[in-house]
Amino acid sequence: MDSLGDGNHTAVTEFILLGLTNDPTLRIILFVIILCIYLVTICGNLSTIMLIRISSQLHHPMYFFLSHLAFADMGYSSSVTPSTLVNFLVERNTISYPGCAVQLGSGAFFGSTECFLLAAMAYDRFVAICSPLLYSTKMSTQVCVQLLIVSYMGGLLNACSFTLCFYSLLFCGPNRVNHFFCDFAPLLELSCSDVSVPAVVPSFTAGSIIVVTVTVIAISYIYILFTVFKMRSAEGRHKAFSTCTSHLTAVSLYYGTITFIYVMPKSSYSTDQNKVVSVFYMVVIPMLNPLIYSLRNNEIKGALKRQLGRKIFSS
Repeated sequence: MDSLGDGNHTAVTEFILLGLTNDPTLRIILFVIILCIYLVTICGNLSTIMLIRISSQLHHPMYFFLSHLAFADMGYSSSVTPSTLVNFLVERNTISYPGCAVQLGSGAFFGSTECFLLAAMAYDRFVAICSPLLYSTKMSTQVCVQLLIVSYMGGLLNACSFTLCFYSLLFCGPNRVNHFFCDFAPLLELSCSDVSVPAVVPSFTAGSIIVVTVTVIAISYIYILFTVFKMRSAEGRHKAFSTCTSHLTAVSLYYGTITFIYVMPKSSYSTDQNKVVSVFYMVVIPMLNPLIYSLRNNEIKGALKRQLGRKIFSS
Protein backbone atom coordinates (compact mmCIF):
# COMPACT_ATOMS: atom_id res chain seq x y z
CA MET A 1 0.00 0.00 0.00
CA ASP A 2 1.20 3.51 -0.82
CA SER A 3 1.00 6.29 1.72
CA LEU A 4 -1.47 9.08 1.33
CA GLY A 5 -0.08 12.37 0.17
CA ASP A 6 0.96 14.47 -2.80
CA GLY A 7 -2.60 14.40 -4.04
CA ASN A 8 -2.62 10.60 -4.28
CA HIS A 9 -6.05 9.55 -3.08
CA THR A 10 -5.39 5.82 -3.25
CA ALA A 11 -3.47 4.24 -0.40
CA VAL A 12 -4.40 0.70 -1.47
CA THR A 13 -2.60 -0.48 -4.61
CA GLU A 14 -4.00 -4.00 -4.61
CA PHE A 15 -6.83 -6.04 -3.13
CA ILE A 16 -6.86 -9.54 -1.69
CA LEU A 17 -9.80 -11.65 -2.89
CA LEU A 18 -10.82 -14.05 -0.11
CA GLY A 19 -12.57 -16.38 -2.57
CA LEU A 20 -15.27 -18.97 -1.96
CA THR A 21 -13.68 -21.21 0.69
CA ASN A 22 -10.52 -21.90 2.68
CA ASP A 23 -11.05 -25.68 2.80
CA PRO A 24 -8.19 -27.26 0.72
CA THR A 25 -10.24 -30.28 -0.41
CA LEU A 26 -13.26 -28.17 -1.31
CA ARG A 27 -11.02 -25.76 -3.23
CA ILE A 28 -9.78 -28.60 -5.46
CA ILE A 29 -13.33 -29.89 -6.06
CA LEU A 30 -14.64 -26.40 -6.87
CA PHE A 31 -11.66 -25.72 -9.15
CA VAL A 32 -12.43 -28.81 -11.26
CA ILE A 33 -16.17 -28.08 -11.38
CA ILE A 34 -15.81 -24.38 -12.27
CA LEU A 35 -13.07 -25.12 -14.83
CA CYS A 36 -15.36 -27.64 -16.56
CA ILE A 37 -18.26 -25.15 -16.47
CA TYR A 38 -16.05 -22.44 -17.97
CA LEU A 39 -14.82 -24.69 -20.79
CA VAL A 40 -18.41 -25.70 -21.61
CA THR A 41 -19.41 -22.01 -21.50
CA ILE A 42 -16.75 -20.97 -24.01
CA CYS A 43 -17.28 -23.97 -26.31
CA GLY A 44 -21.07 -23.79 -26.14
CA ASN A 45 -21.35 -20.07 -26.80
CA LEU A 46 -18.68 -20.10 -29.52
CA SER A 47 -20.51 -22.99 -31.20
CA THR A 48 -23.78 -21.04 -31.03
CA ILE A 49 -22.18 -17.99 -32.66
CA MET A 50 -20.53 -20.07 -35.40
CA LEU A 51 -23.71 -22.08 -36.10
CA ILE A 52 -25.78 -18.90 -36.46
CA ARG A 53 -23.17 -17.35 -38.74
CA ILE A 54 -22.83 -20.33 -41.12
CA SER A 55 -26.48 -21.52 -41.20
CA SER A 56 -28.60 -19.49 -43.61
CA GLN A 57 -31.74 -20.89 -41.91
CA LEU A 58 -30.78 -18.98 -38.76
CA HIS A 59 -30.25 -15.60 -40.40
CA HIS A 60 -33.23 -14.06 -38.59
CA PRO A 61 -33.41 -11.23 -36.02
CA MET A 62 -33.98 -13.59 -33.08
CA TYR A 63 -30.78 -15.52 -33.83
CA PHE A 64 -28.92 -12.30 -34.60
CA PHE A 65 -29.62 -11.22 -31.00
CA LEU A 66 -28.91 -14.74 -29.73
CA SER A 67 -25.41 -14.67 -31.23
CA HIS A 68 -24.70 -11.41 -29.37
CA LEU A 69 -26.21 -12.87 -26.20
CA ALA A 70 -23.72 -15.74 -26.53
CA PHE A 71 -20.90 -13.20 -26.94
CA ALA A 72 -22.11 -11.32 -23.82
CA ASP A 73 -22.26 -14.61 -21.89
CA MET A 74 -18.64 -15.39 -22.78
CA GLY A 75 -17.54 -11.90 -21.75
CA TYR A 76 -19.59 -12.00 -18.55
CA SER A 77 -18.15 -15.34 -17.45
CA SER A 78 -14.61 -14.41 -18.53
CA SER A 79 -14.69 -11.24 -16.44
CA VAL A 80 -14.64 -13.27 -13.20
CA THR A 81 -14.04 -16.98 -13.83
CA PRO A 82 -10.28 -16.93 -14.62
CA SER A 83 -9.49 -15.01 -11.41
CA THR A 84 -11.80 -17.34 -9.49
CA LEU A 85 -9.86 -20.36 -10.78
CA VAL A 86 -6.55 -18.73 -9.82
CA ASN A 87 -7.95 -18.13 -6.34
CA PHE A 88 -8.27 -21.89 -5.80
CA LEU A 89 -4.59 -22.48 -6.68
CA VAL A 90 -2.81 -19.81 -4.65
CA GLU A 91 -2.73 -19.05 -0.95
CA ARG A 92 -3.08 -15.30 -1.42
CA ASN A 93 -4.95 -14.14 -4.51
CA THR A 94 -4.28 -10.46 -5.16
CA ILE A 95 -5.68 -8.18 -7.85
CA SER A 96 -4.25 -4.75 -8.66
CA TYR A 97 -6.25 -1.57 -8.18
CA PRO A 98 -6.66 -1.02 -11.98
CA GLY A 99 -7.32 -4.74 -12.44
CA CYS A 100 -10.14 -4.53 -9.92
CA ALA A 101 -11.62 -1.59 -11.83
CA VAL A 102 -11.43 -3.53 -15.12
CA GLN A 103 -13.08 -6.58 -13.57
CA LEU A 104 -15.83 -4.49 -12.02
CA GLY A 105 -16.44 -2.53 -15.23
CA SER A 106 -16.40 -5.55 -17.55
CA GLY A 107 -18.84 -7.43 -15.33
CA ALA A 108 -21.20 -4.43 -15.27
CA PHE A 109 -20.86 -3.99 -19.05
CA PHE A 110 -21.61 -7.55 -20.10
CA GLY A 111 -24.24 -8.08 -17.40
CA SER A 112 -26.30 -5.02 -18.34
CA THR A 113 -25.79 -5.64 -22.08
CA GLU A 114 -27.35 -9.07 -21.51
CA CYS A 115 -30.39 -7.40 -19.91
CA PHE A 116 -30.90 -5.22 -23.00
CA LEU A 117 -30.42 -8.16 -25.37
CA LEU A 118 -33.02 -10.24 -23.50
CA ALA A 119 -35.42 -7.27 -23.79
CA ALA A 120 -34.69 -6.94 -27.53
CA MET A 121 -35.39 -10.66 -27.99
CA ALA A 122 -38.70 -10.29 -26.11
CA TYR A 123 -39.66 -7.42 -28.43
CA ASP A 124 -38.72 -9.58 -31.42
CA ARG A 125 -41.07 -12.36 -30.22
CA PHE A 126 -43.82 -9.77 -29.63
CA VAL A 127 -43.58 -8.50 -33.21
CA ALA A 128 -43.33 -12.02 -34.68
CA ILE A 129 -46.46 -13.26 -32.87
CA CYS A 130 -48.61 -10.12 -32.61
CA SER A 131 -47.76 -8.46 -35.96
CA PRO A 132 -46.48 -11.25 -38.24
CA LEU A 133 -47.40 -9.40 -41.47
CA LEU A 134 -45.31 -6.39 -40.44
CA TYR A 135 -42.42 -8.44 -39.02
CA SER A 136 -39.98 -7.83 -41.89
CA THR A 137 -40.60 -4.08 -41.63
CA LYS A 138 -40.59 -3.70 -37.85
CA MET A 139 -37.58 -5.98 -37.43
CA SER A 140 -35.54 -4.85 -40.41
CA THR A 141 -31.75 -4.99 -40.41
CA GLN A 142 -31.62 -1.30 -39.53
CA VAL A 143 -33.93 -1.75 -36.53
CA CYS A 144 -31.93 -4.77 -35.31
CA VAL A 145 -28.65 -2.83 -35.54
CA GLN A 146 -30.21 0.10 -33.66
CA LEU A 147 -31.42 -2.19 -30.88
CA LEU A 148 -27.97 -3.76 -30.72
CA ILE A 149 -26.30 -0.34 -30.44
CA VAL A 150 -28.70 0.61 -27.63
CA SER A 151 -27.83 -2.65 -25.85
CA TYR A 152 -24.08 -2.05 -25.97
CA MET A 153 -24.38 1.67 -25.19
CA GLY A 154 -26.55 0.84 -22.18
CA GLY A 155 -23.94 -1.65 -21.01
CA LEU A 156 -21.18 0.93 -21.51
CA LEU A 157 -23.12 3.54 -19.53
CA ASN A 158 -23.54 1.15 -16.61
CA ALA A 159 -19.88 0.10 -16.76
CA CYS A 160 -18.76 3.75 -16.69
CA SER A 161 -21.04 4.40 -13.73
CA PHE A 162 -19.51 1.58 -11.68
CA THR A 163 -15.92 2.28 -12.75
CA LEU A 164 -16.02 6.04 -12.11
CA CYS A 165 -17.64 5.54 -8.71
CA PHE A 166 -14.98 2.96 -7.86
CA TYR A 167 -12.21 5.43 -8.71
CA SER A 168 -13.92 8.06 -6.54
CA LEU A 169 -13.60 5.83 -3.47
CA LEU A 170 -10.73 6.24 -1.02
CA PHE A 171 -9.08 3.06 0.33
CA CYS A 172 -6.63 3.64 3.16
CA GLY A 173 -6.87 0.55 5.36
CA PRO A 174 -8.11 -3.03 4.93
CA ASN A 175 -7.84 -4.43 1.41
CA ARG A 176 -9.34 -7.91 1.92
CA VAL A 177 -12.43 -8.26 -0.34
CA ASN A 178 -14.84 -10.83 1.07
CA HIS A 179 -15.80 -12.20 -2.34
CA PHE A 180 -14.30 -14.17 -5.24
CA PHE A 181 -14.25 -11.11 -7.53
CA CYS A 182 -14.26 -7.32 -7.25
CA ASP A 183 -17.93 -6.79 -6.50
CA PHE A 184 -19.03 -3.24 -5.71
CA ALA A 185 -20.80 -3.90 -2.39
CA PRO A 186 -17.80 -5.41 -0.51
CA LEU A 187 -15.56 -2.70 -1.98
CA LEU A 188 -17.85 -0.03 -0.52
CA GLU A 189 -17.43 -1.64 2.90
CA LEU A 190 -13.64 -1.24 2.64
CA SER A 191 -13.72 2.42 1.66
CA CYS A 192 -12.69 5.02 4.23
CA SER A 193 -14.32 7.93 2.35
CA ASP A 194 -17.90 9.14 2.09
CA VAL A 195 -19.77 6.49 0.10
CA SER A 196 -23.20 8.15 -0.03
CA VAL A 197 -22.93 9.27 -3.69
CA PRO A 198 -20.82 6.34 -5.02
CA ALA A 199 -23.30 3.90 -3.46
CA VAL A 200 -26.36 5.57 -5.00
CA VAL A 201 -25.22 6.27 -8.58
CA PRO A 202 -24.40 2.66 -9.66
CA SER A 203 -27.52 1.41 -7.87
CA PHE A 204 -29.59 3.94 -9.80
CA THR A 205 -28.12 3.09 -13.22
CA ALA A 206 -28.23 -0.69 -12.65
CA GLY A 207 -31.72 -0.46 -11.13
CA SER A 208 -32.99 1.67 -14.00
CA ILE A 209 -31.67 -0.85 -16.54
CA ILE A 210 -33.36 -3.72 -14.71
CA VAL A 211 -36.68 -1.85 -14.43
CA VAL A 212 -36.69 -0.73 -18.08
CA THR A 213 -35.75 -4.14 -19.51
CA VAL A 214 -38.12 -6.07 -17.22
CA THR A 215 -40.93 -3.68 -18.22
CA VAL A 216 -40.24 -4.25 -21.93
CA ILE A 217 -40.15 -8.03 -21.41
CA ALA A 218 -43.32 -8.04 -19.27
CA ILE A 219 -45.34 -5.86 -21.68
CA SER A 220 -44.15 -7.91 -24.66
CA TYR A 221 -45.28 -11.18 -23.07
CA ILE A 222 -48.61 -9.74 -21.88
CA TYR A 223 -49.44 -8.86 -25.50
CA ILE A 224 -48.13 -12.25 -26.64
CA LEU A 225 -50.40 -14.06 -24.16
CA PHE A 226 -53.46 -12.10 -25.27
CA THR A 227 -52.67 -12.83 -28.93
CA VAL A 228 -52.02 -16.52 -28.33
CA PHE A 229 -55.23 -17.02 -26.33
CA LYS A 230 -57.21 -15.48 -29.20
CA MET A 231 -55.88 -18.11 -31.60
CA ARG A 232 -58.48 -20.74 -32.47
CA SER A 233 -55.98 -23.40 -33.49
CA ALA A 234 -54.38 -25.42 -30.69
CA GLU A 235 -51.49 -26.15 -33.03
CA GLY A 236 -51.01 -22.43 -33.63
CA ARG A 237 -50.96 -21.72 -29.88
CA HIS A 238 -48.43 -24.49 -29.31
CA LYS A 239 -46.19 -23.21 -32.11
CA ALA A 240 -46.34 -19.64 -30.77
CA PHE A 241 -45.50 -20.74 -27.23
CA SER A 242 -42.70 -23.02 -28.41
CA THR A 243 -40.85 -20.07 -29.95
CA CYS A 244 -40.88 -18.31 -26.55
CA THR A 245 -40.04 -21.08 -24.09
CA SER A 246 -36.25 -20.87 -24.51
CA HIS A 247 -36.25 -17.10 -24.05
CA LEU A 248 -38.61 -17.26 -21.06
CA THR A 249 -36.40 -19.88 -19.39
CA ALA A 250 -33.28 -17.73 -19.89
CA VAL A 251 -35.10 -14.61 -18.62
CA SER A 252 -36.43 -16.41 -15.52
CA LEU A 253 -32.99 -17.77 -14.57
CA TYR A 254 -31.14 -14.49 -15.13
CA TYR A 255 -33.58 -12.04 -13.57
CA GLY A 256 -34.43 -14.44 -10.76
CA THR A 257 -30.86 -14.48 -9.48
CA ILE A 258 -30.37 -10.73 -10.08
CA THR A 259 -33.48 -10.07 -8.00
CA PHE A 260 -32.05 -12.14 -5.15
CA ILE A 261 -28.78 -10.18 -5.19
CA TYR A 262 -29.97 -6.61 -5.79
CA VAL A 263 -33.59 -6.45 -4.62
CA MET A 264 -33.83 -8.60 -1.48
CA PRO A 265 -32.90 -6.85 1.81
CA LYS A 266 -29.25 -7.37 2.70
CA SER A 267 -30.18 -8.55 6.20
CA SER A 268 -32.16 -11.50 4.82
CA TYR A 269 -29.16 -13.42 3.45
CA SER A 270 -25.53 -13.95 4.37
CA THR A 271 -22.32 -13.16 2.48
CA ASP A 272 -21.87 -16.87 1.76
CA GLN A 273 -25.35 -17.02 0.17
CA ASN A 274 -24.43 -13.96 -1.88
CA LYS A 275 -21.30 -15.73 -3.13
CA VAL A 276 -23.23 -18.88 -4.11
CA VAL A 277 -25.87 -16.89 -6.02
CA SER A 278 -23.12 -14.83 -7.69
CA VAL A 279 -21.44 -18.04 -8.87
CA PHE A 280 -24.76 -19.15 -10.32
CA TYR A 281 -25.54 -16.02 -12.35
CA MET A 282 -21.96 -15.12 -13.34
CA VAL A 283 -20.52 -18.61 -13.96
CA VAL A 284 -23.34 -21.15 -14.37
CA ILE A 285 -26.01 -19.20 -16.30
CA PRO A 286 -23.61 -18.25 -19.16
CA MET A 287 -23.09 -22.01 -19.61
CA LEU A 288 -26.83 -22.81 -19.45
CA ASN A 289 -28.01 -20.32 -22.09
CA PRO A 290 -26.57 -22.14 -25.15
CA LEU A 291 -27.84 -25.45 -23.72
CA ILE A 292 -31.33 -23.99 -23.19
CA TYR A 293 -31.52 -22.66 -26.75
CA SER A 294 -30.03 -25.75 -28.36
CA LEU A 295 -32.19 -28.25 -26.47
CA ARG A 296 -35.50 -26.35 -26.63
CA ASN A 297 -35.28 -24.75 -30.07
CA ASN A 298 -36.16 -26.93 -33.07
CA GLU A 299 -34.60 -24.55 -35.62
CA ILE A 300 -31.22 -24.62 -33.89
CA LYS A 301 -31.38 -28.41 -33.48
CA GLY A 302 -32.28 -28.73 -37.17
CA ALA A 303 -29.46 -26.41 -38.27
CA LEU A 304 -26.99 -28.32 -36.07
CA LYS A 305 -28.05 -31.67 -37.57
CA ARG A 306 -27.69 -30.30 -41.12
CA GLN A 307 -24.21 -28.94 -40.42
CA LEU A 308 -23.11 -32.19 -38.77
CA GLY A 309 -24.57 -34.15 -41.70
CA ARG A 310 -22.59 -32.07 -44.18
CA LYS A 311 -19.37 -32.61 -42.19
CA ILE A 312 -19.92 -36.38 -42.10
CA PHE A 313 -20.74 -36.72 -45.79
CA SER A 314 -17.94 -34.39 -46.90
CA SER A 315 -15.29 -36.28 -44.89
